[in-house]
Amino acid sequence: MRVGIIGGGTIARLFLEHVRRGDLGRVRVVAIAGRSQRSPGRELAKAFRVPFVSDLKSLLAKKPDVVVEAASHEAVREYGEPLLRKGVALIVLSCGALCDDALRRKLERAAERSGALLSVPSGGIGGLDALKAACVAGVEEVTIAVTKPPAAWKGIAYVEKLGVDLDGLREPRVLFDGTAREGVPHFPANVNIAAVLSMAGIGFDKTRLKVVADPALKHNTHYIDIKGRTGNISIKLENVPAPDNPKTAWLACYSALAALKAAKSPVRYGT
Repeated sequence: MRVGIIGGGTIARLFLEHVRRGDLGRVRVVAIAGRSQRSPGRELAKAFRVPFVSDLKSLLAKKPDVVVEAASHEAVREYGEPLLRKGVALIVLSCGALCDDALRRKLERAAERSGALLSVPSGGIGGLDALKAACVAGVEEVTIAVTKPPAAWKGIAYVEKLGVDLDGLREPRVLFDGTAREGVPHFPANVNIAAVLSMAGIGFDKTRLKVVADPALKHNTHYIDIKGRTGNISIKLENVPAPDNPKTAWLACYSALAALKAAKSPVRYGT
C-alpha cells in the first residue's frame, strides 16, 4: 500500500515509526505533505528519508493509494475532495471540519462517484459500533463530556476569550455546554471525537457536547451516554495524552493506524 501523509506532527511520526518497523505490513510512505517548505513535516520527511511535497499536484504525482490527513481543518478543505475525485482513499483525522455540512457532502459525493474510501476513525473514543446499531432501531439522546487537564485547553482562541486562568484552576471548569454543531468549531484540535460521534449517530444538532477543564485529571477522560429503543449505553474512557501533544489522546493516534490497516482489508470484525 502506497501511503501519503498530510501533516508533520505526532501522528505522522507515529506512522513513520511503525512503517519502518514493519508493523503495518506491506506499507510504504511515498510522501509527506506540508503547507510550505518551512513546515515541520519537511524535517520529519528528511529524518525518515521520505519525499516532502507542499501542494496537491506533487502529492498526487507520488501515486498514493491512501492519504492520511493528520494536519488541520484547512487541510481537509484543501485536499479532501480533490483526492477522493482522483480515486485516492482518504483517512480524515481532523474530522471536526466535517461539521460544515457543505464540505462533508462534497467529500461524500466525491467518494461515491470515484469509489474511493472516505474513512473517519473513531479517534480517542469507543462504542461507535454500538451507537450505529442502536440508531437503526432509534436513538433519542447522545451526549459526550470531553474532560481534560487544563494544559490541554491552552492556546485556544475560544478559551482565551472566556478569560479562564487555566493555570490557576482548583476545581473543574465547564468551558462549553451545548450542541456539537456549536461547540466543535471552537476546539478544532481537541474535540474531533464529538464530531465523529455526531456523524456516526444522530447528527451535530442533536448530539450534546460538554467541554471541561479539570485540574484533578492526569488522563483525558470522556463520558458518553446513549439512550434509545435498544437500551441505554454509558461509556467512560480514560486516555493517556500523546507524549508530546497533550491535546491529543494516544488512543486517537493508534486509531489512525488501525484505520489504515483496515483500509485494504477484506475482513472486518465489528460493524
